[in-house]
Amino acid sequence: MSRFYELSVTNAGGESIPMSEYKGKVVVVVNTATGCGFTPQYKPLEEMYEALHDKGLEIIDVPCNQFAGQTPGTDEEIHEFCTLKYNTKFPQMKKSDVNGENEIELFKYLKSQKGFGGFGKGAKALAMATLCKARDKDYKTNPDIKWNFTKFVINRQGDVVARFEPTEDMGKLRECVEGLL
Repeated sequence: MSRFYELSVTNAGGESIPMSEYKGKVVVVVNTATGCGFTPQYKPLEEMYEALHDKGLEIIDVPCNQFAGQTPGTDEEIHEFCTLKYNTKFPQMKKSDVNGENEIELFKYLKSQKGFGGFGKGAKALAMATLCKARDKDYKTNPDIKWNFTKFVINRQGDVVARFEPTEDMGKLRECVEGLL
């Protein structure tokens, strides 16, 4: 059995959700923020969820306030923002750390399976690289989450098969997911 299925994450209501509930599904785990330049990615995530959920897609949203304090609200405020502004229906977890001494086990595992592979090309990629280099000169060599909206894709067998940085085209994420369904 995949180690992914041995993990759990706490939802916004304080309930522990075992990843084993997602056996046989394609899962996207994403760390999110409500006040980030990448926050509009909620829209294509929700569109993908609505189009592909019945085919076996699950999205696990883990709000995080570790990147420039861009998720300052309570779990209830975050949920209200996402459902009102983006009509999100996928499960939202408790706001959690994805790096550092208080990071949740789920992200520790995901990062151990898929390290950082770069931001790609283009203006957003260059801006993110500049920002990250200012914060951590060794950012390219460690697996830490660099910013909000980093996405991990887990196949139906529980294997972490891809990592998408926030600068990557959302269409590529969808192509990856569709290829696994």
